[in-house]
Amino acid sequence: MATLHAYVHVPFCRVRCGYCDFNTYTATELEGFSQSDFVNQFAKELEISRGVLGNSRQLETVFFGGGTPTQLPASDLVGVLALLGDSFGIATGAEVTTEANPDNVDGFYLEKLREGGFNRISFGMQSAVPEVLETLERTHSPENVPKSVRLAKKLEFETSVDLIYGAPKETMDEWKRSVDSAISLETDHISAYALIVEEGTKLARQIKRGDLPEPDEDLQAAKYEWADAQFASAGLNWYELSNWSRSKQTESRHNIAYWVGNDWWGYGPGAHSHLEGERWWNVKHPSAYAGKLAEGLSPEADRETLTESQKFEERVLLESRLASGLDLSIIENKEAVAGLIADDLIDAKQAFQGKLVLTLRGRLLADLVVRRLV
Repeated sequence: MATLHAYVHVPFCRVRCGYCDFNTYTATELEGFSQSDFVNQFAKELEISRGVLGNSRQLETVFFGGGTPTQLPASDLVGVLALLGDSFGIATGAEVTTEANPDNVDGFYLEKLREGGFNRISFGMQSAVPEVLETLERTHSPENVPKSVRLAKKLEFETSVDLIYGAPKETMDEWKRSVDSAISLETDHISAYALIVEEGTKLARQIKRGDLPEPDEDLQAAKYEWADAQFASAGLNWYELSNWSRSKQTESRHNIAYWVGNDWWGYGPGAHSHLEGERWWNVKHPSAYAGKLAEGLSPEADRETLTESQKFEERVLLESRLASGLDLSIIENKEAVAGLIADDLIDAKQAFQGKLVLTLRGRLLADLVVRRLV
């Protein structure tokens, strides 16, 4: 039976970063929705989910993302977690994570989260270089990252930091500074994502106008290879294309639940959910979300039932990203598998043992691998 997980989308940010296309809103964009009312609105959606899910399964992981969850008071995040626990129960040893901006947490804030049941924090570091942060329009101070990580480790949180590579004009030396800085924090986990220029963002407009250069894909690949080698030397091993962990125990169990197709309910404006092959997503704007709930309606915007073909394609897409690999018994096109081995895109020894595991070259060309298989 699939395990059950909860995602809580907190769509608030103090400022909007130029590269971001997530469903987030600054205070001037909320159109009457009050951040202080988030917990009350969440409680209404929680009642809907209880009617659908019952209480037969406890939550194995809970993840607060955004946006910036730490824009809310710690008491609000703890209150939401308590409501989830009262409704479904939180499994013993469950992973409870929040993303955090290193600028708006302090020792008191983190202590309240720890007392309230949180045990993992993912800090948005992105870069250690002020000029790169400025290009990304990230407003946090680089010196606050090690300070926040130290406070979290002192309170015995599992810790992770997120990096972004390939920002316009970012040099290899600047990326190396960021990687070295992240490694020096001695966190349990590091995520490193290639910058993708999303249509409709300020960054996309800046590039289109010629104000900034487009990211160099070859340089991005070189940055990935260098970072992977450095992480491995520091005892952080890849377990998913963009994620490295110090041990099996400190991998993100919540994200793994997505990649292997377990069940989750996404709460909040724009959040996505998946339950037994059925997928749906909420209306995006907080005021529209609150309006639906005020009428006693689900905040759902639309839904779809996955076909067997879609389930297969998604399984290949997601599980092939994992170091644990994809079960090759589901792949009928054995000629394609042989070609991937010949092109050094998947590990030959693992393939002969029935698992598709990407080589380093394969990780850089993961989309090509998937296209050949589906």
